[in-house]
Amino acid sequence: MAIATLVSRITGFLWKILLAAALGLAAENGAFTVANTLPNIIYELLLGGVLSSVVVPLLVRAQDDPDGGDGYTDRLLTVGMVMLGITTVIAVAAAPFFTWLFIDNTGKSNPDLATAFAYLLLPEIFFYGLFALLQAVLNAKHVFGPGAWAPVLNNVVVCVTIVLYMVMPGKLSIDPVEMGNAKLLTLGLGTTLGIAIQALVLIPPLLRSGYRFRWHWGLDDRLREFGGLAAWMLLYVAVSQVGLVIGTRVMTAGDPGGPAIYANAWLLLQLPYGVIGVSLLTAILPRMSKAAADNDIPRLVDDLSLSSRLSTVLLGPMSAALSVAGVSIGLALFSLGHAKPEEAATLGLSLGASAFGLLPYALVMLQMRVFYAMKDSRTPTLIMILMTAVKVPLLFMCQASLADRDVVVGVMMVNSLTYVVGAVAGQMWLWVRLGNLQTKRVLRTLLVTVVASGIACAVEFGLMKLIGPVFAGFGTLAGAWAKLIVQGIVVLVIAFGALALFRVEELRPATRRITRLVRRG
Repeated sequence: MAIATLVSRITGFLWKILLAAALGLAAENGAFTVANTLPNIIYELLLGGVLSSVVVPLLVRAQDDPDGGDGYTDRLLTVGMVMLGITTVIAVAAAPFFTWLFIDNTGKSNPDLATAFAYLLLPEIFFYGLFALLQAVLNAKHVFGPGAWAPVLNNVVVCVTIVLYMVMPGKLSIDPVEMGNAKLLTLGLGTTLGIAIQALVLIPPLLRSGYRFRWHWGLDDRLREFGGLAAWMLLYVAVSQVGLVIGTRVMTAGDPGGPAIYANAWLLLQLPYGVIGVSLLTAILPRMSKAAADNDIPRLVDDLSLSSRLSTVLLGPMSAALSVAGVSIGLALFSLGHAKPEEAATLGLSLGASAFGLLPYALVMLQMRVFYAMKDSRTPTLIMILMTAVKVPLLFMCQASLADRDVVVGVMMVNSLTYVVGAVAGQMWLWVRLGNLQTKRVLRTLLVTVVASGIACAVEFGLMKLIGPVFAGFGTLAGAWAKLIVQGIVVLVIAFGALALFRVEELRPATRRITRLVRRG
């Protein structure tokens, strides 16, 4: 799963880089980014967070039924697909309202272009939901591979779409925006096609698992239970989107490219989590769900503690590397085509300034899964309300106190800070619910990781003082790549080397595997 997720993230980055080269990081990319965000937001509001967090535990419990849970799965898929279909039609009709909600048109943004893209991209809602439904069924059957590899196909389709867009003659219609514009249709419909393929490729493995879908109407007691859990989860997602809406409006008020810079910086920040955290959560969620169903609190706490410590030793050094190499990453990846170096530098600065939030984000996601495994969707919602209450005033402070180009940097930092608040609140809440969480052991691992990462950053800082001027003679792009390689190698090698010298227990499985691979070579 980690390999599949890594390939998915890399190909996802590739199409983001291609998009920046094709559209730049200004108004056109900002309009596409806002429109492409809408299907995700509406899908999450409808079903996304519920499916990923609540449905798998319920499907696991239903497997004890005489039919192996097939009847419950049929009902769930029937209700889910009908809801998705109706919501998709309504969302497409309401495209102008959604772009008005997210874009502050008092600045230099292009809401008409965002609306045109939204008409073409909002049908993704149905396919996002279908993918999540089918993946949840497969995960409950402990089939993880197809769901991990399907996004790779989506990314390949989108990459081909953007390349086709770049070689097509003509220009994207901007003023006025024309729905029949060939480039507009190519980019919009090709992106939607990628999501459709991502969902549909899960059907063959589902059939191979022995499951055969049948339309099954009506509700049973467990679906009513699902509705009660989902109500709090939907409120959780709705509250989380308040911060996103306000943050997007704050960014577009001053810099029309702000949403594109934010989206790419956030994607870069999530890369380590996507490879490590998502794979870890996907594998451990059924275990935690089983432990919670059996009321086996010690086993549940063991899984939580182990996941927290593994996340810490693996993501801590990566967070340090992103902090010191943020600007180099931005310039190396996003200084191509129509993207300007100063825009790429702002993206990198946003990444570096917010990298401290990588581990807190992973811990919050883990804590939420523990609550959902205990069939508690109320507490995560209360934690999200607390996080949003901290976030919103700080967002407005960014708008009032920062220059237009720097607002996106402030928004990224605020976003990371709220996850720090959420991680602390979640740990305290779980302590109240579960008692001893092996917190001392987790904090010990965290402290050692911080020390190791700090040593690595100090060495990198000294090295850059000595050889930094050398990179200036390479040119912007080549210099950024050379500096990035040096910074990444220095920080990661020293940080993980220090952890190995400190004999951090959680690093041993990885070091044993690497040692075996070296010996085989």
